[in-house]
Amino acid sequence: MSSNFKNLYTSNNPPLEATLMRGSKIESIHKIHAVISDKKGRVLMCAGNPEYKSFIRSSLKPFQAIPFVSSGAASKINNESKSIALACGSHSGSKLHSREAFKILWEYDIDINKLQCPKIKTSSLEHNCSGKHAAFLATCKKMNWPLESYLKGDHPLQIEIFRIVSELLEIPTSEISAERDDCGAPTLYLKLIEMSKLYSLLSSSDNAELEQIIRAMITNPIMISDNNKFDTEIIKASHGQVIGKGGAEGIQCLCKVNEGIGLALKVEDGSKRAKHAVSLHLLKQLDWISELRIQDIEEKVLNFSEGVRIEVKGKLKFQES
Repeated sequence: MSSNFKNLYTSNNPPLEATLMRGSKIESIHKIHAVISDKKGRVLMCAGNPEYKSFIRSSLKPFQAIPFVSSGAASKINNESKSIALACGSHSGSKLHSREAFKILWEYDIDINKLQCPKIKTSSLEHNCSGKHAAFLATCKKMNWPLESYLKGDHPLQIEIFRIVSELLEIPTSEISAERDDCGAPTLYLKLIEMSKLYSLLSSSDNAELEQIIRAMITNPIMISDNNKFDTEIIKASHGQVIGKGGAEGIQCLCKVNEGIGLALKVEDGSKRAKHAVSLHLLKQLDWISELRIQDIEEKVLNFSEGVRIEVKGKLKFQES
């Protein structure tokens, strides 16, 4: 970590703090690092350490969907926009979502049993990553790549995803580490500044595939998670001006559409409730979504019991030259 970032973190720009209150008593305290960058990866604002490293988890999905689009695999599917959005989503496993994942497989004559994400209830189609996995398989079928090993790190699909991400970040693939995510697919170990750069690129409209992906997410917000779920409600409340895609263990990425600005945050202890509260706190600070809309999201998403609340302290500060 550079001395500039170190000084920024340790002296005048501490992490955000989210405190869970039960009545008048403190129950939990969470520390959160957050950074906003432009598409060149320059820090614009931050709180805490912009170089904090973590697995990007499901926030990687829009970028894992690029080969699905660039290979032409998505274009074969009727109403391809829905399928692209589902590939980017961590959905609730509803009939709507399961049917869309099945449709991707059906179009490419792929057996459901080829899905290697875990079974939920009775079918892998209900797993929240089934859209991503179905898109992986469709891409492999389109490109004549093996289906059985599509999650292996040395599979052509995963090599292509690595290549794309390293190209977007302008770093060698050798500098990117990966491990197995809970759904079986590789996920990447990145700095927060690198995550925010990816999302600034997603929002910038400079890349044809990313432009198609973000338009699909805007058009089909219910495919990203579900009604009354954070990522879907962010898109709806902002009228498609803000995209959010979360990941497990306290990861949340956001971007302002067409402005080339990305935001990434990490809750140190992985709290999901804290990441949503802090995300809304920052959206309010940035004025990306109106306060009235944010209150509506809080009621739908945070859903606290009586007498329980989260108080967030701190704010993003501009990077000093």
